[in-house]
Amino acid sequence: MASKKQVIAGNVKIGGGAKISVQSMLNVPADDIENSVKQAKELEQAGCEIIRAAIPNMDAIKLIPAIKNEVSIPLVADIHFDYRLALEAVNAGIDKIRINPGNIGDDSRVKAVADTCKAHNIPIRIGVNSGSLEKHILAKYGHPTPEALCESALYHASLLEKFDFDDIVLSMKSSSVGIMVKAYELAAEKCDYPLHLGVTEAGTERMGIIKSSAGIGALLVKGIGDTIRVSLTADPIREIYAAHDILRALDIETEGIQFVSCPTCGRTKIDLINLANEAQEKLKDCKKNIKVAIMGCAVNGPGEAKEADIGIAGGDGMGLVFKKGEIIKKVPEQNLINALLEEVEKI
Repeated sequence: MASKKQVIAGNVKIGGGAKISVQSMLNVPADDIENSVKQAKELEQAGCEIIRAAIPNMDAIKLIPAIKNEVSIPLVADIHFDYRLALEAVNAGIDKIRINPGNIGDDSRVKAVADTCKAHNIPIRIGVNSGSLEKHILAKYGHPTPEALCESALYHASLLEKFDFDDIVLSMKSSSVGIMVKAYELAAEKCDYPLHLGVTEAGTERMGIIKSSAGIGALLVKGIGDTIRVSLTADPIREIYAAHDILRALDIETEGIQFVSCPTCGRTKIDLINLANEAQEKLKDCKKNIKVAIMGCAVNGPGEAKEADIGIAGGDGMGLVFKKGEIIKKVPEQNLINALLEEVEKI
């Protein structure tokens, strides 16, 4: 049920069967160009595929060429209320605009944005959330229901469609996972526009990842969604790692390691928790499409994790290295991680 329509932001295709792209947003003050550029480069290196930056005023337009000169991934201008910022962002070379047409004034302003974006092949993302619903829609539904969110998004899209503009991406975010999921399901039934998935104001890293995994994952397994952002009150780089992990967990993304590790029990005689964390940290940038197992019990570990391409299992002072469930060597416990890294390197 992924969207049939496809839009293109810079060098990234969104929707229409394209791979699901991962987004994040700069959280450096917009007037700090040097550190904004630095963070954009770090996000690209971490695997971000689309970067969004707040453009709160005309001075912030300077961010656009500064960032685009240093990264190769698309840049989105996040704009509220002032349609002139959208026009200037396009002139400055932006790859995509995030704006709600219903918030920028009369038809002449909406037409100006639509015509300018169309002339430069710039898509527009319409982003509605529970706190941005129009008064007439809130009056109709009483509170931010899934139906209200979906109707709001389609209302904003209709304002652009009036001027023959349909390179549109929709998002209907809520801090409630249930409301967010239902809103996107409704939108997927009612339109063919690409959908940008996310749980807004999801919380700190731990809770934000849990809520984002639940909401984004529930939709992706149904084939709904074309680009995602994991919103965390944390370093944006953590959003990127979490997003890619969600895609790997669903077998949507095949680049990078999938880890399997047991939850430990009374048979565990090694420090499996630290062992698993160390392995994951040291292999976090590995792009190989493999499954790695970190198991605590040398008796059952290789058998339980026989689907893994490579794995280690702890014992009492000694550990096992195994491939596809077959033991290939025994090593002292303190050498397990190095032995694992060596075997991964060979694959």
